[in-house]
Amino acid sequence: MATLSKASALPTAQDTRLEAVWQADRVWNGIATLPNGRAFASFPSCDGPGVQAAEILSDGSLKPYPNEAWNEVRKPRTPEGAFVQVNAIRVGPDGNVWIIDAGAPGIGAEAVPGGARLIVVDPLTDTISDVYDLSNVTKKHSYIDDIRFNGAHIYITDAGEPGLILLDIQDRTMRRVLDGHPSTIDSRDMFADATLLLTEDGDPLRVHADQLEVSPDGRYLYYQPSSGPLARIETALLADTSLTPAELEAGIEMFFDTPTTGGTVIDADGNIYVSDTNQRRILKISPDGVSTLLIEDPRLIWSDAMWIDRDGWLWIPATQQNLTPGFTGGAMMVDYPVWIYRMQIGIGPPSNDHG
Repeated sequence: MATLSKASALPTAQDTRLEAVWQADRVWNGIATLPNGRAFASFPSCDGPGVQAAEILSDGSLKPYPNEAWNEVRKPRTPEGAFVQVNAIRVGPDGNVWIIDAGAPGIGAEAVPGGARLIVVDPLTDTISDVYDLSNVTKKHSYIDDIRFNGAHIYITDAGEPGLILLDIQDRTMRRVLDGHPSTIDSRDMFADATLLLTEDGDPLRVHADQLEVSPDGRYLYYQPSSGPLARIETALLADTSLTPAELEAGIEMFFDTPTTGGTVIDADGNIYVSDTNQRRILKISPDGVSTLLIEDPRLIWSDAMWIDRDGWLWIPATQQNLTPGFTGGAMMVDYPVWIYRMQIGIGPPSNDHG
């Protein structure tokens, strides 16, 4: 497994390749775009209640997506016709907008029955076309984090009850794998800007299975807790239901010793981009496990779920999530507005993820 060298001081100079695109008065943690330029963002409610999924209109204003009713703020949170807690948003290879409802009001909180779902929205009509209820594969403290696509399969991370969830789109079957395996558990302290991250109770923050990517050829699933390190396993092993847990675990390879990570993304050549929250930088890790520095910039405060569009733009939400109460031991320190940036990297996304 490749290892990252010790970090240096925070960057002070702004990189001219980084373009400021959109700003918001709330913390958004994910961005996804359609080929026609429409853009969508997710809001994890870590800085208070409000819109959870929105379309970013051309003037930068936010339109609740798919509508206001689904973004209704409820106390207590209930899943009937509304989100419990959106944590991510993706545009799939099918061209639909996939909204990931974590199903719990926060990592470590009890899951709301029926809340953990994948909600599929048809952007041609802006109406919900399907809902995948994950109740049968979630646990008491599950927190559904993110998804990636690979043909008929969707891979899902559970950051609350460490493990992976496999979903077959064709027959709608789903199952948990690597449940409680060390590769899915956040077992080391997390840092941002050289500061130890703490829950509101003052305990070290733990974010279990979080980031994941699929190689462009569909051979490997890469995954990790937010603290790192990055592991990989062949997707053929994940698809083989005859394997025992021990046989499946034997196929895990520790791939790269990542730092505390806000988000990742993979390009069409299989390079994985990893945000280093402790150094306000983004690393580029090649398919053979060699890392280079892509960019460092003082504006990249907790870069989260990045996105690559077909024109070769890398979209970067600089979320400041590490400055919210659930990361600071209870203090609210976000300096609004919160920005989404982009930079040109000259390569598009894998076709198995989105076009």
